[in-house]
Amino acid sequence: MTLSSLLRRYSSPVFSTKRLVSMSQYGSSKKPTLAIRREDNSVWERRAPLSPGDVRHLVKQNIDVILQPSNRRSYSMEEYRQAGAKIDEDLSAASLVLGVKQVPIDLLMPDKTYAFFSHTIKAQEANMSLLDAILEKNVRLIDYEKICDEKGLRTVAFGKYAGVAGMINILHGLGLRLLALGHHTPFMYVGPTHNYRTSELARQAIREAGYQISLGMLPQSIGPLTFVFAGAGNVSQGAQEVFRELPVEFVDPQHLSKVAERGATNKVYGCVVDMEDHLVRKNGGPFNFQEFQAHPERYASNFSRLIAPYASVIINGIYYAPNDPRLISIPNCKELLQPSNMPWLPSSPGCPRLPHRLLALCDISADPGGAMEFMQSCTTIDHPFILYDAESNTSKESFSGPGILICSIDNMPAQLPQESTNYFGSLLRPYVDDMLALAEMKPLEQTLCSQDAKNAVIASHGKLTPNFEYIADLRAENRAKHSKRLESSMKKVLVLGAGYVSAPCVQYLTDEGVAVTVASALQHEVDALASRFQNTTPVLMDMKKDMEPIEKMIADHDLTISLLPYAFHPQIAEMCIKHKRDMVTASYLSPQMSELHRAAMDAGVTIVNEVGVDPGIDHLLAMDCFREADQRGGKIESFVSWCGGLPAADFSANPLRYRFSWSPKGVLNNLKAGAKWLDNNEVQEIAAGGDLLYNAKNLDFLPGFNLEGFPNRDSTAYRSIYGIEDAHTILRGTLRFKGFSDAAKALVALRLTEDGEIPSLHPKGPSITWKEFICDKLGLARDVMFETAKDKLAETLGHDEVQLRAILQLGLLSDEEIDKKGTSIDTVSNYLNKKLAYGDKEYDMIIMRHDVGIRWPDGKRDMHHIDLVVYGDQDHEGGFSAMAKTVGYPTAIAAKMVLEGEIQRHGMVLPLTSDIYRPMIKRLQCKRIKSRVHVTHLH
Repeated sequence: MTLSSLLRRYSSPVFSTKRLVSMSQYGSSKKPTLAIRREDNSVWERRAPLSPGDVRHLVKQNIDVILQPSNRRSYSMEEYRQAGAKIDEDLSAASLVLGVKQVPIDLLMPDKTYAFFSHTIKAQEANMSLLDAILEKNVRLIDYEKICDEKGLRTVAFGKYAGVAGMINILHGLGLRLLALGHHTPFMYVGPTHNYRTSELARQAIREAGYQISLGMLPQSIGPLTFVFAGAGNVSQGAQEVFRELPVEFVDPQHLSKVAERGATNKVYGCVVDMEDHLVRKNGGPFNFQEFQAHPERYASNFSRLIAPYASVIINGIYYAPNDPRLISIPNCKELLQPSNMPWLPSSPGCPRLPHRLLALCDISADPGGAMEFMQSCTTIDHPFILYDAESNTSKESFSGPGILICSIDNMPAQLPQESTNYFGSLLRPYVDDMLALAEMKPLEQTLCSQDAKNAVIASHGKLTPNFEYIADLRAENRAKHSKRLESSMKKVLVLGAGYVSAPCVQYLTDEGVAVTVASALQHEVDALASRFQNTTPVLMDMKKDMEPIEKMIADHDLTISLLPYAFHPQIAEMCIKHKRDMVTASYLSPQMSELHRAAMDAGVTIVNEVGVDPGIDHLLAMDCFREADQRGGKIESFVSWCGGLPAADFSANPLRYRFSWSPKGVLNNLKAGAKWLDNNEVQEIAAGGDLLYNAKNLDFLPGFNLEGFPNRDSTAYRSIYGIEDAHTILRGTLRFKGFSDAAKALVALRLTEDGEIPSLHPKGPSITWKEFICDKLGLARDVMFETAKDKLAETLGHDEVQLRAILQLGLLSDEEIDKKGTSIDTVSNYLNKKLAYGDKEYDMIIMRHDVGIRWPDGKRDMHHIDLVVYGDQDHEGGFSAMAKTVGYPTAIAAKMVLEGEIQRHGMVLPLTSDIYRPMIKRLQCKRIKSRVHVTHLH
């Protein structure tokens, strides 16, 4: 280092003079001594902080260098010896010890100055014991990561060679991934980084691959390949240096979409994306770097929306801090990995198109759960690649199958150890004088060295330095979170309601490692679930009497699933919002729940609705069909959907052709409901009161089931809900076996579905039989003969034999004493719940049918028929009913997706977006809930 460079570096003449005096003492008997320690963090760690050339330079400056012996370094001990280093196991003579990675605690020497990457500045739990030892042993710690210039940019780092190594690796991985997808490409000639002695040898292989690409050797069916470099720092620049060995054209971010569609295949495309290209102020205004550094929470990222959809490979070199906006979240990744729609690309069975545009990620930042949230664990040099499947939110070590290939090696530069050592040493060497001054262990304010070096001192004299005292607070915060996790290492879910649909829900969650608390007013229900499933805690609670205990439990759990009657949901939702806890329910999104949307948004709470069977699975299958049609340019002309929970056909021998596994009240109420639907662009409507049953129609699909159906609720709303504005026909209906509607007409005609209080049905009133109660309805004396009552009943029912037979066979004209419940509907519901309950060996079924009319761009029309038939298990002890499976499983799947961050939207959420419905469909298939599709070509 020359005198002029020193004078430029240090701010005052006095400071410079004192520093030079210190340097002049190098020739005295007290020579400054530094040591280079042996790396023991990884078998692949062959780097050193200084190269033999750096050592030679320092020795010429009259600095003694001790090298701890190691045969693992890429530079040999002999090369260091020839440069002037002393080879010695004992480093105690050195005041300054240099390393690359963390030092084992038992090898820390007290009262020394160490410089290495400590990985403690984020209060990383794994390295807090190391920090404790540093403080206890009075070690002065200099962290390379915090040596920065006046702009806050790091000046001592391996970043460039992290980029170089990462780029070579991802090109190697891309070749293997494309091969697994059916495409041999020139990238197959690029090997893994650590196989090359120097990066130049790798560059030569890449240049040869580039030559093949320039000759048109990339398959046409894969389309143009675009490489997006996130960040413009040293990491990105190193990666770009390697990338430029290919035939490349760099484009601006705003042109990515055009390149992705129209680009050539005899070259590849690159795009460098810096902060201002994707970060936007949430409240508007231009990007400001200083503001972002101080307040990252004021910014959001458009990367997943404007950049990532057009990327084939992403090379991420952006440093991520906890409050920074993510580039790609888990839900974003689900969207990005949807099947691509590029019909203009040639394809055939042997030359397929790519399943999606985004193929690979090289996350050089290696920050699990960071900017790329779906990258949950680092890879290694031994096992450099994993394949992330967004729909299942899982990773595996493979090149085949659905997903994005990820390379996220956390010691990437170690694959090019000599070049990395040379590069890093050239950046570190100018700071050696400063570090030797710091090694004198004087108080920092009295130490004559650059401010850049002082700012990198994390610990000194047994304390954290002022700039890093925040670590203690952050550590306490992390420990509090860790302590909470230790109390229950599993996520905690509260399930309200322990009825029969809750069992598969609890099973799914506990099998997935979730701790479940089940709350119900019925002791036998919660006890049965707790005894059947592990990690299940039963709680006896009566939600009708006291909600305070429920609120406390909601606050103590990560998420609440409400399987209670829908009327309870708004109150439960309000508690969840108050305590910032997420919620899932299978019920329809009611107007009362919709009113809570803004409050949930403001609280950052996710409340997922309509994830049962109907509503729920019907949405998933419909939206998946609509999306596929849209991708192929089709328009939805009609949508007719039917769904019903029924007894298996051999257990349907009763007047209603129906059985109940829970309260029939909902079914009876629906008999009186109105309906509204769209038929050839004309709105059809049925008034409430019972006319619905007179509009039942025979259905001929799945003819072996002998089905009928009638409209359900307001179907016209789904024109906008589903986004099928071009549809001229929309109907959602209820399925029953033929004969149900005719028999049910009798219940409506006799006003047995009314909900007004009736004195004779008061629970504490005198006893009454069904015959007596029906006589009251018919205006007869209670003691008339049975034949007289029957004749009057027949007259009232218009002498309809089906209706009369239904009443008689149901026992509603018998002398059986009534279990009175106050109202007709409650009393009849209670009676039918027992009369038409499933027996021990009887089981149910779910039938769902979607008929989706599609017009294609060429004018042709198809009708897509989607059938779902699910049977209940015959083994009641170890199995589940069809209704329980089709309500409990999707509810649990949605809950697990919220817990795992796969659903992140706040407010009231419906399963109508592909990042939700596609993973749910896939996971339901694993539970054997799988639809079948066939297509009819229309004229």
